[in-house]
Amino acid sequence: MKPLHRRDGKIGLVLCAVLTTGLPALCSAHEGHDHPKPKKARPEIVYRPTAVPDRIVLTWADDPSASQAVTWRTDASVKHAVAEFAVAEAGPKFVSKSKRIDATTSPLKTDLGEAHYHTAYFTGLEPGTKYAYRVGDGVNWSEWNHFRTAASSSEPFSFVYFGDAQNQVKSMWSRIIREAYSDAPQASFFLHAGDLINTADSDAEWGEWFYAGGWIHSTLPCIATPGNHEYDEDDENEKIEFLTHHWRPQFAFPENGPKGLEETAYYLDYQGVRIVSLDSNRKFIPQRSWLNKVLADHDNRWTIITHHHPLYAAKPNRDNSLLRRVWQPIYDKHGVDLVLQGHDHSYARSRLMSAKNKTTGVNVRNQQTGAVYVVSVSGPKMYDVRKRPFVSRVAEDTQLYQIITVDGDELRYEARTAIGEIYDAFTLRKRPGQINELIEQLPDTRDRRRPAVAARPKREPVEARRHFLDTERSKAGD
Repeated sequence: MKPLHRRDGKIGLVLCAVLTTGLPALCSAHEGHDHPKPKKARPEIVYRPTAVPDRIVLTWADDPSASQAVTWRTDASVKHAVAEFAVAEAGPKFVSKSKRIDATTSPLKTDLGEAHYHTAYFTGLEPGTKYAYRVGDGVNWSEWNHFRTAASSSEPFSFVYFGDAQNQVKSMWSRIIREAYSDAPQASFFLHAGDLINTADSDAEWGEWFYAGGWIHSTLPCIATPGNHEYDEDDENEKIEFLTHHWRPQFAFPENGPKGLEETAYYLDYQGVRIVSLDSNRKFIPQRSWLNKVLADHDNRWTIITHHHPLYAAKPNRDNSLLRRVWQPIYDKHGVDLVLQGHDHSYARSRLMSAKNKTTGVNVRNQQTGAVYVVSVSGPKMYDVRKRPFVSRVAEDTQLYQIITVDGDELRYEARTAIGEIYDAFTLRKRPGQINELIEQLPDTRDRRRPAVAARPKREPVEARRHFLDTERSKAGD
């Protein structure tokens, strides 16, 4: 008689059905054990700092062609931190030529405990040069990473722009930043248009953001503007109290903005482009006069502005009209080319827009002058849209990232979905003495919209209804 062999275990189930008495232990083995219920790992364990550097992120505090900043985190035992850097070489002997510099250290008490954040500033660098660097305390080191300084002239480059990540950052946004990196590994930097996380001072959520980007943050610099979720709010009174305690310790951005808005309103120049971050959460009237000077005093070919709240949202009742009245005339006056925004969790990309355009009513008028305005979202939280006459492309329920390439007199733009498909594209072309030429390059696919039969919420989400700028606080210029 041949032995019975069944890999799928079905023979055991047959025996249990036949031998219904006398073998309860055998039968229960095939019916399943009562396994202990898994316990969720506590955030203070998952995201606790150690003496080994983590949350390493590159930023700029000064000229990208001659400097680089790097920030990292350790536990509070590290009182003195250092960084080493050298021109990168094909072999390992660059280490013997490296220079060591001291970092500045900022203690930060979070909801999960205390940590130390350290920032090192590499200065006197050569333009267009690849460097290697590492950070640590002299004993506990990071790996050697690379960065490249900007060229001193207007050479072609690309960067990636993200709308709000905000929610489920580890589980749902990780794939976006990694897909973007796989599509644009030679990007010069990643730009974030606010709401990087959902809860301003949640150390676990900031831990998710750094986890999602992983080592990408340590080799591609970050430019970020703060969203309303980077501010601690009193939801009942809609009063913004303060910028998250994490922002300044963990990022090193330029401090060339208006007083009181250090590292939230700032500008930098990168290979022929002036990039301006505006803080659309507060003090926007003082930013107007500062912006007028910043846009008047430069000779870059292109001007790109980023801020969180959109001048033109994907749905009319979510517009920030007061912000538009205050800032858009300055954009028009100085020929801003592109405005990159977030907050309105959907996708909408305009044609050329200026303050002279009439966007509503029976006499809609499009002058085809001004800047292109984009609202995008990279995380999973979504709002609905209403396509407006001046908009070329919209999307609902779609996670996106945008690859933008600047090459001489051309700026090329591609919006891609979470699986890398091109969803929207255009080219802006400079013309001497004339307005920009906008060349539409829409793919042969329909706008991604929710089914018409789907139930629509009777009310907008609380955050979508909230107009941060149309308040007495805003009218007072705070």
